[in-house]
Amino acid sequence: MTEGDNFLPLLEAWDGDGVVVRYDVPTNTWIFIALHSSSLGRPTGGTRLRVYGGLRDAVRDAMRLAEGMTYKWAGLGMKFGGGKAVLAISRPLAPEERRGLMWRYGELLESLAGAFYTGADLGTGSDDMSHVAQRTRYILGVDPISGLARDPGPYTANGVLAGIRSALHFTDGEPGIEGRRIVIQGLGRVGGPLARALAAEGARLLLCDIDEEKASTLASELQAETLAADRVYTEPCDVFVPCAIGGVLRPATIANLGSRIIAGAANNQLLDEDDAERLQKWGILYVPDYIVNAGGAMAFSLMKDGIVEESALNDRVAAIGSVVAEILEEAKQLGATPLQAAKRRVDLRLARR
Repeated sequence: MTEGDNFLPLLEAWDGDGVVVRYDVPTNTWIFIALHSSSLGRPTGGTRLRVYGGLRDAVRDAMRLAEGMTYKWAGLGMKFGGGKAVLAISRPLAPEERRGLMWRYGELLESLAGAFYTGADLGTGSDDMSHVAQRTRYILGVDPISGLARDPGPYTANGVLAGIRSALHFTDGEPGIEGRRIVIQGLGRVGGPLARALAAEGARLLLCDIDEEKASTLASELQAETLAADRVYTEPCDVFVPCAIGGVLRPATIANLGSRIIAGAANNQLLDEDDAERLQKWGILYVPDYIVNAGGAMAFSLMKDGIVEESALNDRVAAIGSVVAEILEEAKQLGATPLQAAKRRVDLRLARR
């Protein structure tokens, strides 16, 4: 075990409920299920699959994401606890290897008897979750008749769209999208549907993705522009929408940001909580990620409660805009950052459990 693989100190220092660890021999994959809090309900969160630099990075990611889920559920007033799973693969997997991994992962979830509910996240999709669902009952977003998993991306995109409208209304007194210059970083399962929704409302889009061909194809479809990765932070715009990886908002990028508003789907966009104060110092409105990106999780939790009709789900997800508006107004009244206002909301909710 290398220094980068020693995750035991992280486990010793963590304030969460616990971490389930399993090694999958056939695929050389480490499975980490971080259970942060069950105070509001059963820990629930997505399953992420990716190659990490070391096991410590994988565990740290799972823990941070699980804590974010506690904040997400509490911030929305929903009766779930915070949890997250990471499948730390060592290499890209062939289809049959991946399918086998998902089956065995599902068996692990079933053995936990409902201690953790999950759905798709970065690196996993509806096909993966359909395979997991063949081995466990403890999965969200799966049609009970067909056994097929729904894609959470469009619901997340819907929530981000609602949050963008609220942020624009807060800053400009007008929630309209038409003519707004909007930069989207990451055009995957959330960024793609969000770009289409914004384009339909007349936004002037600038699109960036690590897959330049994907960005070019979508830009052609939507009559938008593409943006090189080295310009994504500095480009003048009304709204910057991070929908790729976390940690993109840090001192070096914040000092050169060209946007007035940040509202996106990526988890853990801030490298550090102090970056929220840096953004406010520079006059940039930051909408807390764990609130605005909650649409997919919210929709799947509603499905678990029997709400499955699309219009009803999207109406409920759109209410994220009202939550964003309340947080922004509270931050203004308190002289606090939106992140501090959101955290205060979470703390009050957890204290009332």
